[in-house]
Amino acid sequence: MKDLITKGVALAALALGGVVAAPAAQADDFNVTIVAGHPPVFRWVKHASQTFIPAVNAALEGSGHSITWSEQYGGSLAKVGDELEAVEEGLAEIGLVSSLFDPAKLSVQNVTYFTPFVSSDSTAVSTWMDELQHTNADMQATWAENGLHYLGGGIGIDDYLLMTTFPVNSIDDLDGHKIAAPGPAVNWLEGTGAVGVSGNLTTYYNEIKTGVYDGVIVFASAALPGKLHEVAPYITKVGFGAQYAGGLAANADWFDDLPAEVQDALMAGAKADAEAYQKDLDASVTKFLAIMQEQGATVTEVDQAFRERWANGMDNVAKLWAEKLDGEGKNGTAVLKAYMDTMRAAGATPVRNWDQE
Repeated sequence: MKDLITKGVALAALALGGVVAAPAAQADDFNVTIVAGHPPVFRWVKHASQTFIPAVNAALEGSGHSITWSEQYGGSLAKVGDELEAVEEGLAEIGLVSSLFDPAKLSVQNVTYFTPFVSSDSTAVSTWMDELQHTNADMQATWAENGLHYLGGGIGIDDYLLMTTFPVNSIDDLDGHKIAAPGPAVNWLEGTGAVGVSGNLTTYYNEIKTGVYDGVIVFASAALPGKLHEVAPYITKVGFGAQYAGGLAANADWFDDLPAEVQDALMAGAKADAEAYQKDLDASVTKFLAIMQEQGATVTEVDQAFRERWANGMDNVAKLWAEKLDGEGKNGTAVLKAYMDTMRAAGATPVRNWDQE
């Protein structure tokens, strides 16, 4: 009877030429779990908590929508490299997805790790790569294939260093030593005589301390928080270059069902995160190297001849990577060329032009 009365009132209003007001948009509180395999001691996780979440909340003010957050970091829900699966399967709505540690599923996202010695400017590398995730069809397709929607918040990584338990005065000093590196960066050790081992920041300290590795390829902004200089006090600035290691991504089905205001807030939060993260990173690198040196580390920088010998002693891993992707229909050669052209246009002088050989 109530429905009939309501309908009758509405019809009467129409008959009188009145307008029936549309119901107000429903206000919702969304429960959102955000996941990261690394702990908050690392900058990209810290900013997820201190920048991304507050920026999203601020963007939602006045929209009638809100988010109740559950922050699951440091392997509490997913280990390093498992963030993609956690988000894809709906265990978390949003993740700091490490493309670096998912090279099979996020292959094209790893272009920078197959092109070392290109640019040490982490802002240029991460900004362009972040933009590419939104504009390049191959990048977009890879996220979609895994049930993810890329939000932004590109994780730029500062210039990679070599940190060892022994001094490195020449490439020959690496012969026979076990050196750990993240994901595709193991390829950088080809031609040096070192034994490359795949690893990640959560285990480096203990594995160096116990003699599993003799050193690692790592970056200053993570080396100091990870206290790696305590166990690998010889820091060699080789100039491997800055990298892109992933970003914030949401479960695509979940994201698509959100009100537009919430979608926009998440994208705005990711943009704010990227800007704050990169500013923080740029301010920290030189300072962190100085602190490690003050605490007993020995920091040396190689000359251009050393750098050229290292780069030229490697196989063209970028070309091999691109050709493999071409065979899978992912346009690896085009992605490689676009990246290298952009870096050169931005003022980079690659030690080796991987795309032109």
